[in-house]
Amino acid sequence: MALATFWFILTAVLWAGFFILEGFDLGVGMLHTVVARDEAGRRATINTIGPLWDGNEVWLIVAAAAMFAAFPAWYATMFSGFYPVMILLLVGLILRGVSFEFRGKVDSVRWRRVWDTTLTCGSLLVPLLIGIALGGLLHGVPIDQNQEFTGNVGDLFSGYSVFAGITLVLLCLLHGAAFIALKTTGAVRARASRLARSIAPVTALAVLAFLPWTHATAGDGVLPSILQFVAVIAVLAAAWLVNSRHEGWAFVATTVTIATTILSMFVDLYPRLMVSSTNSAYDLTVHNSASGNYALKVMTVVAIVFFPLVLLYQGWTYHVFRLRISADHFAPSAETE
Repeated sequence: MALATFWFILTAVLWAGFFILEGFDLGVGMLHTVVARDEAGRRATINTIGPLWDGNEVWLIVAAAAMFAAFPAWYATMFSGFYPVMILLLVGLILRGVSFEFRGKVDSVRWRRVWDTTLTCGSLLVPLLIGIALGGLLHGVPIDQNQEFTGNVGDLFSGYSVFAGITLVLLCLLHGAAFIALKTTGAVRARASRLARSIAPVTALAVLAFLPWTHATAGDGVLPSILQFVAVIAVLAAAWLVNSRHEGWAFVATTVTIATTILSMFVDLYPRLMVSSTNSAYDLTVHNSASGNYALKVMTVVAIVFFPLVLLYQGWTYHVFRLRISADHFAPSAETE
């Protein structure tokens, strides 16, 4: 296997890993005021991801860094062309991070309500905007022979790319609801289970529409690939499992759905990195956008050494914080204006 192809596969895996791990974080952020009716419940919900969210977010940084190091032309064209989307994405990420840190600094209902709103909005923006960006790679944007973006903001928001963003938002909502049901007790757990049952059919329909649309957009017809077939089975299984109240297996099913949905986008994109709507001859590909062979060799050695260590560390973190969280642990918190 050529090193450039290896790094394309690794980049796809990093993006899938980001959405598997950060996906339930984002879902919790969007749902924490819905599944909890009081401050104790909201604190319990947020604390399900409290020790995890910043480590999960590192996967986004590593995925972007892999694009920059392995495919600098791809990074340059995408991040300059999608600049408005990237700025809004940064706003969403900042809102999330600041909300976690500032929410408990003042003992005021109004203060907490402001940061609850920013956490919800930031958590919604992240999957929506990343979905729009990833969808734009496959759908195509104006790129000239110099690998430069020549379009405008409107070119970034095709029907397919917007639907990609909506689909990822729904997947994160279902993933987050399954995670809350898995990690909490009492009324919060019950509401999360009911919410998951409500979200599951809508998410399943979105995935069932998105996968053939992705395949057709890539020019491969509408018949699903193996990954897309697995994604269909997984999302249907997730819908059945949340209704059967098998919380652990439902979370596994949503994990598989997200992973296969993201990976199928990259599989349909290969060997292209960005499709040019101007002329297919101007497409950015794995071979015309990769770094030099020496750089790829050094990066491969570093990845082989450190990637397993990161997985072990994160696995240990999840093991340490594996227990359920109850709203009763936060009941003494008083709500004052």
